[in-house]
Amino acid sequence: MRSPLVIAASALLVLGLAGCAGSGSGVNKNEVVTVTVLEVRDGGLEVQVGDDGVTGFIKRSDLGRDRDEQRPDRFQVGQKLDALVTGFDRSKKPSFSIKARQMAEEKEAVEQYGSSDAGASLGDILGAALKAKQ
Repeated sequence: MRSPLVIAASALLVLGLAGCAGSGSGVNKNEVVTVTVLEVRDGGLEVQVGDDGVTGFIKRSDLGRDRDEQRPDRFQVGQKLDALVTGFDRSKKPSFSIKARQMAEEKEAVEQYGSSDAGASLGDILGAALKAKQ
């Protein structure tokens, strides 16, 4: 008989893998993909991955970080944009977010280059870069 710990660990592994895949949809959770706008609605955008890939939805609140970026009418049918796969609904249709992609990129940049509050101004950084170039 297997110990309860091994069974629990196996269950977590299976659940973790099941939560990351789109059940054959070709996209995975937390993956950045390029989507094409199929339809502009009041509540958001109907989008498609690639030319003949899976379709999904970007909610109005996920169109951008700022309120003025959350207007679906600023997008046109056929426009391509990058979005983060945030999850899947019960029918395994993916949800996308431009806002989450922007926040992830900003977090990565802060980790890589340090925060803007690190004490150096833009002038300090550019000055140092120009001196190094000379």
